Amino acid sequence: MIARKYFIVSLISLIVSGVTSYSLIYQFQSTWQKNHASSQPIRFVSNDAEPSVINSGRFAGSSPTSFTRAAAQSTPSVVHIKFMSGKEDNIWGMETGTSSGSGVIISADGYIITNRHVVEGATELLVTLADNREFKARIIGQDASTDIAVIKVNAKNLDPISMGNSDSLSVGEWVLAVGNPFNLSSTVTAGIVSAKGRSIDILDDAYRIESFIQTDAAVNPGNSGGALVNTAGNLVGINTAIVTKSGRYEGYSFAVPVNVVRKVVKDIIEFGTVQRAILGIGPEDLTDNLAKSLRLREVSGVYVGRVNPGGAADKAGLKPADVIRRIDKSLINSVPKLQEVLATYRPGAMIDIEYIRDGKSFFTKATLQNRMNESINVAATTDKISDELGFELRGLTGEEKTKIARGAAIVHSITKKGVIAQTNMELGFVITRVNEVLVNTPAQVLNEIKKINGVVKLDGVYVNYPGRYSYQFRR
Repeated sequence: MIARKYFIVSLISLIVSGVTSYSLIYQFQSTWQKNHASSQPIRFVSNDAEPSVINSGRFAGSSPTSFTRAAAQSTPSVVHIKFMSGKEDNIWGMETGTSSGSGVIISADGYIITNRHVVEGATELLVTLADNREFKARIIGQDASTDIAVIKVNAKNLDPISMGNSDSLSVGEWVLAVGNPFNLSSTVTAGIVSAKGRSIDILDDAYRIESFIQTDAAVNPGNSGGALVNTAGNLVGINTAIVTKSGRYEGYSFAVPVNVVRKVVKDIIEFGTVQRAILGIGPEDLTDNLAKSLRLREVSGVYVGRVNPGGAADKAGLKPADVIRRIDKSLINSVPKLQEVLATYRPGAMIDIEYIRDGKSFFTKATLQNRMNESINVAATTDKISDELGFELRGLTGEEKTKIARGAAIVHSITKKGVIAQTNMELGFVITRVNEVLVNTPAQVLNEIKKINGVVKLDGVYVNYPGRYSYQFRR
């Protein structure tokens, strides 16, 4: 009897305890669900569905679940470029070589971006659209400092790509490479942004701009000139190079940022050449030891190793050993970043510069100049003559003008393989006459040379040496 009574009491206690526990759990669960209910339902998505976001609007960034929309949007804007180049052959007179690359349509009436190395030396260009239509193309202009070229086909109602913003790219963000590797048309590969502001020392130009977007999207021969797009299908770069020992993709590919491309293309279409804005310094990357010697709190910025006389930086008050930290709203943390930012401006643009001197921050304004120390845009013919001859000119500073009676332009750069280098001319030569014609500006010097078909004679002086000098060459 006692055992039976004990069993009944225990059973009642167990039931009461269970009911109480269930009530508490139910109340806690209801309260938690009420306090943590999402404003948007959590949804699973298939590869063809729209990407879903938990608590929509709270999180930014690209959606890696599906690339179908980005591929569908960008593929019609990427073209296949086949080019033919002729070279002399001792037996047959002419041997024709063919090669191929990619390009990106940027206007409905036929303007196309590609790499300079894709079309350089081409005697004939053939463009094949994504819908297999074919057009002959002509070169509008090229830029060696960025390896960008613009070509055009006579067509209407093409599918131009949507331009993005390369500054908004983040390391780790998904991107797609769209092009024609190995003549395989409309190929799409995916990867992430591995780094930004990469310099790989691949461009052969005195004013080369190497601030590449590095990705691990597969890029192979034939991809050059193709599109690098984000997951919205917007152009963020032009695929340009790979680092490889085998000649094939090995995990490292590089693209010119679209913010640089946009300005280069606009200049080429409007002027026929790129309007390069020069600050007039010899920039160097900051090292830890250098930062400590300058009493800097962090290793960030670009060291000013040299200031060109009469240049934009000189007129703005910058001096050697200053450290540039910011240009307008852009933080400058490396030489490639400085080059990238300056590449988006034209001569004559005024910029705000934040710099450090003796451990203190200062601000100044600079009016950017062209390669001849002038705050004006130059004509394509002027730029081409300078490149052809292999030297660069600038106007004289006020101090230099006081030392000599007359002078139009001073030679401040000579390339090793150029025509001028063969004359034994030295840096600092001040040109006063071109074939006995008095000249007053760097632009006039180049324009006079352009008129000559034959022997060119340059007369002038050196600021710090007595006597008059003369140099001749044939063009």
